[in-house]
Order: sequence, then C-alpha cells, then structure tokens
Amino acid sequence: MGTSLSGLKIKDTYQGLIKLTDNSGATGTTKELTDGVGNDLNIQIDTTGRLEAVSFVKSSGTSSQILLADGTVATSLSSGFLADDSVTYDKLSNRYTAVETITSTSGATTVNWANATIFRMQSACTGAKEFDFTGYKAGQVITIFNLTGEYALTLDSDAATSEAFNKIGSTDYAGGSTNILQVECIDDSANAIFNYSIQTYTSDPTP
Repeated sequence: MGTSLSGLKIKDTYQGLIKLTDNSGATGTTKELTDGVGNDLNIQIDTTGRLEAVSFVKSSGTSSQILLADGTVATSLSSGFLADDSVTYDKLSNRYTAVETITSTSGATTVNWANATIFRMQSACTGAKEFDFTGYKAGQVITIFNLTGEYALTLDSDAATSEAFNKIGSTDYAGGSTNILQVECIDDSANAIFNYSIQTYTSDPTP
C-alpha cells in the first residue's frame, strides 16, 4: 500500500513527488515535469497523451549517420535490422526496376545504368549509334531492346582509365531485324569490364 499524503506538507516531506512545473492541472499544451523541490526532469506531457523527452533521441548524430532507438549512432544498418524477405520490389532502386526510352536514333547517347534496367529504343537507328555507359555497378545487367536499323553500333563507357567489352558468342548485330542487347558489368572500377550478347527476336508465343 502506498504512503498517504494526509496531514503532511508536500514541499517538506515529498521532495521526490513528480508534478507539473506550474503547479496547476494538465492541459492540451505540454508542460514540464519537475520534482518536489523544482528540479526540471526534461520531460513534458499533455492531456492528449503526448510525451516529449530530451534524452529519448540523442542529438549527436550527423546527416550521414543513423540514430537508433537507444540513442546509439550508426553509420549503416546491418541486415539484422531487416526481416527476411522484407524488401519489396517497390523499395528497389530504379537501376533494378525502371524502364527508360531512348529517343536518339544516331550519334552518341548516354545510357545511365542508375536510371533503369531496361532501355527501349523508340524507333530505328537512322545513323551509326554509340551507347555511352555511366552509373554502372558490378553485377548489374541492362537490356536494350527494339534495336534495329542497318548502321554500326559501338559501346563505350566513362571508365576513368579503360574499358573492355567482351562479346558472348559469335552473333553480330543484324540491323535488318529487331535486336535485343544485354550487357553485364563485370568490373565497375577505373578499368571497367563488360560482357554482352546480342540476338534478333520476333513475336512467337511457342518457344
């Protein structure tokens, strides 16, 4: 059973009693909690159930850090903070989900791998075409399709030192047909490496 306050002076006997700072009732506006001798507790409450406390979240982090619930500062989240199979398709970067249209039909065109995973040629090439790759990551694969037009194709990148393009198989671009080009980044360093293959395709529901 708790101790009764009957007949006692709170200011003298109950210095540890928690009260509102203005000694009046709670309202819809937050008020500071203090102890019986007036020490602020850095906690504010109101009648809506709101609770504010200075130490709930520490303010020592920066924009590049993550503040955890216990105030711990982290620079990255480990896999332990994510449930298995909890990352959905919608949470993935555009480089794994988006489709982009290439409108240029001749000359050099920048293909930014960060923007999309599938690139569709809007129309046939009207002159020699060069695809200049940027934003690529090792292990990423992109597809360029609806590729047609009897002009030369060239692949390039913005690698700082050099790039190598390795053709898989012996099939060449056939400009008189519709083609699909698939490119995988093997190395995204200053000496970038890409493997690619190109094939013609037609509409056929019977593989």
